Amino acid sequence: MAVAPVPEPIAGGPSAPTAPYRLSREWRSFWSNPLAIAGVSMLGFLVLFSFVGPMIYHTSPETPNLLDTFAAPTAGHLLGTDALGRDELARLMLGGQLSLEVGFAAGFLTVVLGTLYGLISGLAGGWLDAILMRIVDILFALPGLYILLLVDSIFSPSALLLVAVISLLGWLGTARLVRAEVLTLKRREFVQAARSLGSGNWRIMLRHLLPNVMGVVMVTATFAVGTAILTVAGLSFLGLGLPPPTPNWGGMLSDGSNYIFQNAWWLIYPPGLAIVAVELGVNFIGDALRAAFDPRLREGRA
Repeated sequence: MAVAPVPEPIAGGPSAPTAPYRLSREWRSFWSNPLAIAGVSMLGFLVLFSFVGPMIYHTSPETPNLLDTFAAPTAGHLLGTDALGRDELARLMLGGQLSLEVGFAAGFLTVVLGTLYGLISGLAGGWLDAILMRIVDILFALPGLYILLLVDSIFSPSALLLVAVISLLGWLGTARLVRAEVLTLKRREFVQAARSLGSGNWRIMLRHLLPNVMGVVMVTATFAVGTAILTVAGLSFLGLGLPPPTPNWGGMLSDGSNYIFQNAWWLIYPPGLAIVAVELGVNFIGDALRAAFDPRLREGRA
């Protein structure tokens, strides 16, 4: 009785024996990049500052003290006080929690929606792909700021609403990038072999295509988080974000700009530097991920 030969792993597929080596090599390349170390350090410090800091710095960020307004930094108030006498350092920590939570949640949903949409569109092809991409083109043409103004005028601003709106406006670019990768990958031998073995579209998407677009997805995720955090800060600066007394970095920067001529620098520079730091950290990580996972950049360095 003849024994059927054991099929060899399909080249390029996620089950190929060299995949673990490639993954470890890419992550080693990422961690050897100085930009990655700088970005992770900056983001790690801001996360610890925002979420662990209040456990150490026991000062209320919401209790006003009208007898101690616009106080310069002292031992009692390390970053001074605002127009209502509230401790600026405590408010900076609490504002960081909201800014980071909304930013990371919106960035995560943005990537999930865009990745799923791009996978379906790229794998389906034909008329369905054309319709899905025309929908993306139409949504791209809509002015995002106008939609944010419209939503802000209809609904009461909240963190959940900000996450939903930013996600629904931000997934379009991710969908295009993932679709472009899928259009290339679905012609590869391992996808054709999986289809010939009877694999359905959902199995092909999740088992074969998704692992091969994760490099693009991870890079897109970092920039999506940065864009979401900057959007929250920009909306709050324009007065369209969360209403007082909930602090966030953009709102604190907007409030501090009203007192720029009173030399209250501690109301302007700390939230501004926090926004710049989180944006730099996210972009550093994104650049390092792209350098590690983009094969074209790796070949250029070689």
